[in-house]
Order: sequence, then C-alpha cells, then structure tokens
Amino acid sequence: MLQKVERWYENNMNYATITALMTVESSFIPFPSEIVIPPAAYIASKPESNLNIFLVVLFGTIGALLGAFINYGLALWLGRPIIHKFADSKVGHLLLLSSEKITKAENYFNNHGKVSTFVGRLIPGIRQLISIPAGIAKMNLVSFSIYTALGAGIWNGVLALLGYAAHGQADLINKYSHEIGYIIAGVVILIIAYFIIKKIVQKKKKSKLSEE
Repeated sequence: MLQKVERWYENNMNYATITALMTVESSFIPFPSEIVIPPAAYIASKPESNLNIFLVVLFGTIGALLGAFINYGLALWLGRPIIHKFADSKVGHLLLLSSEKITKAENYFNNHGKVSTFVGRLIPGIRQLISIPAGIAKMNLVSFSIYTALGAGIWNGVLALLGYAAHGQADLINKYSHEIGYIIAGVVILIIAYFIIKKIVQKKKKSKLSEE
C-alpha cells in the first residue's frame, strides 16, 4: 500500500500540484501541509527525480501565499460578523472552523501586531487562520505578503528537511513537525522581543538626553 502511495506521488507530484495543494492548505479548507512538502522533498532527493528541493520549498511558499490571499480577501470583503457567522455554520464546522478559533487568531493578531502574520505561520492551529484577522484589520497588503511569505517559507523549509531526513515517513514527520514549529516560533519571538526592547531603551536614552 505504501509503495502504491509513493508511486502515485512520484507520478503526480510536480510544481503545479505542490502550488495547488499548498494553496488549499493555506486557505480555510483543512488540509495538512505535512502530506505535501515532505513527500515532495523526499521525491526530490532521489537522483532520477525531476523535482528540486529548493523549488519544492519555493512553489510551496507561493501556494501558501495564494491561499493566504484567499483568506485575507474574504475577510476584507465579508467583514468580521459574517466571517464569525460562517465559522459557526454547518459548512464552517465541516471545514473545522468555529468562532472560537477565529477569535483565537484575532487575539493573537491584536496582541502581536503585523508581525503575527509571520510568527503565526509557524504555529499549529494559528497558521491557516492568521490571514483572516489581517484581512479584517485591513493590514497593508505589501507588509502582509512579505511577512506571510517569510513565515511560510521557513515552515516549508522545515518540512522539506524533515521529508528529506525521514525519507517521507509520515509518522516521524507528524511527530516532530509541530515541535520544531514551536521551537522556531519561540526563537523568532525572542528575536523580535530583543529588537523591541532595544528600541524602547534607545528611545528612553534619547528622551533623557533631550531633557538634559
């Protein structure tokens, strides 16, 4: 069975497929990136493969960005009340959505600002939904695109390395992908906190000098 699945991936996995599947994954439709990027990276590691692991990450990131644009655009167009109403509808529940999940993503966005669209891409449970509060808040599209692409690129790079190292074994990938995602998110948050604190200290020093 596993050999049949592997053959199917090898016969059907290409850059267009990767982009399309990651677009779905990054939108409101529940679809795990763990079954797209790691197997594609594993296939790319084979000498006879037509795939390149760096292009797998690139096209996976393009797909993630397209999916994020879908969520952003829908949130911007429909507005908060309709988004929450849809999330609590039967269709929304079938898509594993709920107003609680949307509120969680909104709170994360409100607490961390624009950079949350970057950090949020690395956190399971927030990753796909962080684009919605960004759309509701009418976040600058250029900033949204840059932060989303950076976050998605790092996440896809992690999954590609896992796929290469685990030789496409789904159980190992699922076991460690979330943990690594949390670690990366933690490191990023510490870096951001450092620069924020540094900026605050510099402002205080400038204000003291001006008072003197």
